[in-house]
Amino acid sequence: MINNCPLCSSSSAIFYQNDNKLYYQCNNCLSIFLDKALRLDKKAEMSRYKEHNNDIDDEKYQKFVSPISSAIMRDFTQDSKGLDFGAGPGPVISKVLNDNKFFIRQYDPFFHDYPDLLNEKYDYIACCEVIEHFYDPAKGFRLLKELLLQNGKLYCMTQIYDESIDFHNWYYKNDQTHVFIYHKKAFHWIREEYGFSDVTIEGRLITYCNIPRRSDYG
Repeated sequence: MINNCPLCSSSSAIFYQNDNKLYYQCNNCLSIFLDKALRLDKKAEMSRYKEHNNDIDDEKYQKFVSPISSAIMRDFTQDSKGLDFGAGPGPVISKVLNDNKFFIRQYDPFFHDYPDLLNEKYDYIACCEVIEHFYDPAKGFRLLKELLLQNGKLYCMTQIYDESIDFHNWYYKNDQTHVFIYHKKAFHWIREEYGFSDVTIEGRLITYCNIPRRSDYG
């Protein structure tokens, strides 16, 4: 059975297997992904998300998302138009930004399913602990790029895999909805593939810039 990478479509090899988990690693972008047959269906996925206890007024939760919220407030103004993509049942980034008079909308296919928002474009997009849930990360990043205005920024936050991590004991893989785990190499591949002008990686925070390059003008 061929298990090509759902991000870059390259070949893969079995990376980790136990009684109820099977992961592959891409031979190109080095990301790790769960076998398709082990993914939750939509009903079970929704039930898992509802288990999350995310109180938007919890100061610890607000601090957890602060790499994104602080970067947005540093890079943009209150007049800028933002999207909290994958906002979930507790849209804490929106809460923090709204409290600081920033304008941001929420989209989530489970909890804020407003598809009309995907027909607009935004100065910035917050994508906090979302991209590891993408069953089709290629489609996901293509959409995120299309939603950005020129000179916009996409802020993603996720745990990144590297070779120093003991995958067997790594807590991050234990969430059944974490189906695609990124290697740093994958983020650079995304930059090239989807035409972002730059990417920076600072711990859990990955920031893509959408500044037009000279080649974009022909």
